[in-house]
Amino acid sequence: MAKIKTSYFCQNCGAQSAKWIGKCPACGEWNTYVEEVVQREELTPTSVWKVGNTSSSAQVANKPKPIADINYQEQQRIQTVDQELNRVLGGGIVPGSMVLIGGEPGIGKSTLMLQIALSLTGLRVLYVSGEESEHQIKMRAERLNAQTSDCFILTETGTQNIFKQIEQLRPQVLIIDSIQTLHSSFIEAGAGSVSQVRECTAELLKFAKESGTPVFLIGHITKEGNLAGPKILEHMVDTVLTFEGDRHMTYRILRTSKNRFGSTSELGIYEMLGTGLREVSNPSEILISQREDAFSGIAIGATLEGNRPLLIEVQSLVTPATYGTPQRTSTGFDGKRLNMLLAVLEKRGGYRLGAQDVFLNIAGGLKVEDPALDLAVCASILSSFEDIAIPSTSCFAAEVGLGGEVRAVNRIENRITEAEKLGFRDIYISKYNKKGVDLGKFSINVHAFGRLEEVFASLFG
Repeated sequence: MAKIKTSYFCQNCGAQSAKWIGKCPACGEWNTYVEEVVQREELTPTSVWKVGNTSSSAQVANKPKPIADINYQEQQRIQTVDQELNRVLGGGIVPGSMVLIGGEPGIGKSTLMLQIALSLTGLRVLYVSGEESEHQIKMRAERLNAQTSDCFILTETGTQNIFKQIEQLRPQVLIIDSIQTLHSSFIEAGAGSVSQVRECTAELLKFAKESGTPVFLIGHITKEGNLAGPKILEHMVDTVLTFEGDRHMTYRILRTSKNRFGSTSELGIYEMLGTGLREVSNPSEILISQREDAFSGIAIGATLEGNRPLLIEVQSLVTPATYGTPQRTSTGFDGKRLNMLLAVLEKRGGYRLGAQDVFLNIAGGLKVEDPALDLAVCASILSSFEDIAIPSTSCFAAEVGLGGEVRAVNRIENRITEAEKLGFRDIYISKYNKKGVDLGKFSINVHAFGRLEEVFASLFG
C-alpha cells in the first residue's frame, strides 16, 4: 500500500506548504492553511477521459516548429441566440475553450447557463449539476419557457462517472454547475478544497482541449467578491466572466476580466424577469426615467461601461442638515469621490454645502466608476441646492479636477453619438476634448467649457 502523502494548502490563495503555518506568506491571511491528502493513484490512459484518447506509448512527441511553418485556420465560433454573451466572449463560443463564470449567490449564474443550454438548438448540450436535483432544474426550465430535446441533464459530482457519461453521449457543449461541487477519486480531499478544484479543472481542461468541446464552469465567490478556490483556477481557463449586480435590483452586468479570444472591455447587460434573463440591447433608454414634469436634482451623464457608451441618470437631494453632522450618502457612486466633488464646489465655486445633507443615487442600481460622470454629479447637486431643474434634453461628459477645471475624457465621440441617438439636444464637455475631434459633424449642440463656474453660469444663469 502506498504511503499517504499530505500537504497544507491556503484556502484563500491556494499556496502550498509542507507544514502548517499561521500566516500565509503569499496573501497575508491568518489561519487559512488546511491539511489535504495529495497522494494520487496511478492513472491509466482511460482513467479520466477516454473519448478519442490513445495510450501514451502511441503518442508522437511534439517537436519545435518555426512559427512561419505553423498552419492556422480561424475557428468557426458557435453563435448563441444571446447576443450579449456573444459580445462578451468576443464573437461567440470558441470550440475547445474553457469559460469560468462567477458571481454572488442568487445573482442568476445557473439561470443564464440553463438559458444558453436550452437555446443551443442543433447541438447536444450536457448540463451537469452538483447542487440541484433533476426536478429543480426541470422547474426552472419550465419557468424559462424554453424546451429542447438536445439538452441533457446529469446530477453527478464524481468526475469519473461524468466522463463515462460524456463518452456515451459525446456532447458538443458541456456546462458544470459548479466546479466546487466536483470531486475526483484520485484526490483524497473534500469537494471544494484547493487540491480537488485544481484536479477537477485539470481533467476538464484536458477534455476540452483534446476533444474541441467548449466547457463552461460556474464558480463560487468569496465574501470579498473574488472567485473561490486557488488563483491558478483563473490562469487555467481561457475566459473569466463575472456576473455582477444587486440581486434585489433588476439589472445584471456580465463582465470579462480575462479573455484569450477577445477583448476584456466588453460587457453584457441583462434584466432579471420572472421568465428568466432578458437581454438589454439599448440600456440607456431603460436607465433614464421617463417623466413628464421637470424635477430639480436630476442630471444625465454620458459614461462608458467597457466599450459601451451609456447615458445614466444621476439623482441628488440636498437639504439643510437637521443634526450637527451633515450626512453624505451615495448609492452606486464612490463616497470618497462625492466628498471630493463637494469640497471642490465649496472651495472653487463658493457654494455653502457644509451645512447640507447630500444624498446621491445612480438610477437603475448600477455602480459607476467612470470619472466622466463628475460633471453630471456636480450639476445634479447644484440643481437640487438651487432648486432649479436642468433641461431634460441636456447631458454631461467631463471630469472635474481639484482646481475646479473641467477635464477631458476619453472616447468623447462615442459619448456624443450615443446622446445624439437618444434625442438629446445639448451636451456639456471639456474644451480640451475639442482637439482632434470634428464636433461640426454632430447635430447635437456641443458646449465646451474649461471651468466649473462657466458651466454653471450657462446652466443656471
